[in-house]
Amino acid sequence: MRDYPRDGAPLAEGEGAPAAESAPRGRTEVWKGRATSRVQWLLAALGAGCLALGIDLAVDAAWSATVAPLVMAVVGCLGAGLLILFGTLAFVHVEVKLHRDTLEIRCGHAGLPRRRIPLRDVVAADHAPSVTPCHWGGWGYRWRPEKGTAVIVRRGEGLVLRLGDGRVFTVTVDDAETAVRHIRSRLAAVRS
Repeated sequence: MRDYPRDGAPLAEGEGAPAAESAPRGRTEVWKGRATSRVQWLLAALGAGCLALGIDLAVDAAWSATVAPLVMAVVGCLGAGLLILFGTLAFVHVEVKLHRDTLEIRCGHAGLPRRRIPLRDVVAADHAPSVTPCHWGGWGYRWRPEKGTAVIVRRGEGLVLRLGDGRVFTVTVDDAETAVRHIRSRLAAVRS
């Protein structure tokens, strides 16, 4: 059935028809997972404490010594506080979204660092039942020559992607087994 405007004339080609897909190509969300770390909040509190100490030193400068030690103490506390605070808040949680043709990994509240992996570059997806920060040298965005790249926010299960160029990418995420099933089904759909 054709759509007609009020005066009865047929619409021009393409007018009045709803868009076939409202989301941009490849942006339809298939699966979404998340992992959170409580330990990072403790480290963020330590960073906030260093920052507060630096501000307190700068405001209450009742030192009898010269200005140079005061400036070094203030700058040191402020710098360490900001580095610890922002470095830990970036990895309080990680969010993994599987779209129709990409996998997107976003860290922290600002979503940075962020990585998009096209599914056409993925060779295999596997479930890792136990990923620990000890295996990767700590929390955060990690790289090890023998293991590849990883986003580690907590210990537990993770998702391991083997890419076509030989690299491996690991991310800790809750319900990684479901993610692997969805990725494998999407890989089959992308390849066919």
